[in-house]
Amino acid sequence: MTTHTKTALITGASRGIGRAIAEELGKDHHIYAGASKDASEIVQALPSAEPFEVDLRDTAALERAAAEIEQLDVLVLAAGVLYKGPFEELTDEQWRETMDINVLAPVTLTRALLPALRRSNGLIITINSGAGLHGVAENTAYCASKFALKGFTDSLQEEEAGKVRVTSLHPGRTNTDMLAGDDDRPKMDAANVARAARLAVDAGPDAVIEFLRVRPPRTAE
Repeated sequence: MTTHTKTALITGASRGIGRAIAEELGKDHHIYAGASKDASEIVQALPSAEPFEVDLRDTAALERAAAEIEQLDVLVLAAGVLYKGPFEELTDEQWRETMDINVLAPVTLTRALLPALRRSNGLIITINSGAGLHGVAENTAYCASKFALKGFTDSLQEEEAGKVRVTSLHPGRTNTDMLAGDDDRPKMDAANVARAARLAVDAGPDAVIEFLRVRPPRTAE
């Protein structure tokens, strides 16, 4: 730990939106950089960071890793997977992995880290999606997971009121690996999502931004 007195754990910190948020919050937070394998690159790129390397599908490993964290101000649940394709072509394993990583891992981490977050009157940010607000063709598993994540987040806001602040952040189309090779509709840079996350962080401790929607500018038809 260095001179940064605030701490943030960010899942999916090695790339995409998670990495952009790690770089943004790393300006004034010590970062636990979540990654399923190797977090060394992002850790080395930040002023104050350490790896949080764990398989998000391994509940016991998640709980053990979280138990090592006694102080936490911000938890950003950014890791996610997307399997795109017609419903009839998605396999049971793809559905299970989607739910494990997009829903159950956030639930497990949140439960394990609630004591630390309550002590700091901390903040949880769930990285959701426009797909958590409306259905999208050929995204059935992803949409189902993001609707579930929103339900979890909305309910947690009620349960933890006055103890932990909770923000549901819904980015629109973002230029990340998840949408690589997708159609040519406008995408925004992940740094824009990171700036939205910063708004939620800086609003506290006496206020909470419960819902944020950020998306690329609309274009004329």
